[in-house]
Amino acid sequence: MSEPDDRATASPDRMPRALRPFRFGQYRLLAVALALSLFGAGVWLVAVVFQIKGTGGGPVEVSIVATANAVGLLLAVLLGGAVADRVPQKRILLTVEITKGVLVTAVAVLAASGALEVWQLAVVGFVLGVADGFFMPAYSAMLPAILPEQQLLAANGFEGMLRPAILQAGGPAVAAALVAVLSPAAAFAIIAVTQACAITCLVLLRRTAVRRELAGERHPLVELLVDVRDGFGYLVRTPWLLATLLLSCALVLLVVGPMQVLLPFAVTERTGGDAGSYAIVLVAFGIGGAVASLVMGSLRLPRRYLTVMTLMWGLGCLPFAIVGIVTELWMMTAAAALVGVAVSAASVIWGTLLQRRVPPAMLGRVSSLDFFVSLALLPVSTAIAGPLGEAVGYAPVFLVAGLVPIVLAAVAITAARLPRDELAHPLAPE
Repeated sequence: MSEPDDRATASPDRMPRALRPFRFGQYRLLAVALALSLFGAGVWLVAVVFQIKGTGGGPVEVSIVATANAVGLLLAVLLGGAVADRVPQKRILLTVEITKGVLVTAVAVLAASGALEVWQLAVVGFVLGVADGFFMPAYSAMLPAILPEQQLLAANGFEGMLRPAILQAGGPAVAAALVAVLSPAAAFAIIAVTQACAITCLVLLRRTAVRRELAGERHPLVELLVDVRDGFGYLVRTPWLLATLLLSCALVLLVVGPMQVLLPFAVTERTGGDAGSYAIVLVAFGIGGAVASLVMGSLRLPRRYLTVMTLMWGLGCLPFAIVGIVTELWMMTAAAALVGVAVSAASVIWGTLLQRRVPPAMLGRVSSLDFFVSLALLPVSTAIAGPLGEAVGYAPVFLVAGLVPIVLAAVAITAARLPRDELAHPLAPE
């Protein structure tokens, strides 16, 4: 006898809207696995920086590791999307988490023995990027298979809350405490433990069917390349998708490198703080994003969903303009919180938009294109942020990151005629 579909059998209740997806047992397992994986990634962000600082490194060395991670993600994400449309997503997620667990365990051992070097962190960062390139398309394609359509916005709101709350807040806070009390090696060890717990959740997760017909008439590699081509074709034929992804690509170039590479040094050098000060800024970013995501997931999609989302992305970067100027920790903390609110709220709309307007058979590929196009310049951003910050100072870099996105958002709205598109394709009220 086949297992019951808990998407259909769950009865309604009065729990808050943003938490209603937890009625579905399979979603609970998937959400816990995602939370544990995000926690490990958040710990990694801080542990790597202070592992490098502890050995005399600076922004350039952090750029090397961050760039290796970005290159790995970029190289893998297109193939990851094609695989997610062909292979059961549980198998992909489980393979990814096992790989990450093994690698981080090795890093923890090397760090504890004093033998960990920057090139080794760069190699592991590259492989972790490859793993993420397979993880996120598989996760995005699996979510609509285990939840009914009316629960997707709430689920994306909850996931949007998890990312900043755990990736930018909980993980970095724990990492900062471990670095201050023990060492970066202890932080790496915690990641290994959380990976083992995430693997356990995924083992218990039921496998979902691939939601497309597979002819299997050609060589599998040829089929994958055709899938990638078809995904690009869909992207080019869909103006709202192309415009928003190109905007994301530009924003990543302007913002992510300074945030990942320069922000820890701006905080510690301009405010006289330490790892705890940097963690406070990340926690503020995370809490702001978590609250905004949870609120957005509890509301209906706005009628002008494309315009609202794009303006949030553009205006949300504005607080970055002061990060390189101010010397007070509370000002940097407030700026980070405001950025987290705007970016996370927009991302909840974006995730739901993909799952509701993209055909199910294309969702894995489009999700991978989401990562590929929007992150295409991430290696460039992380590679130039460190040298650029050392050459011209932090203030000009953060000023550009805060002001230029507003102009780019206005261009995207106008050039792609997003207001006309969202009125022509309204999303049914949930």
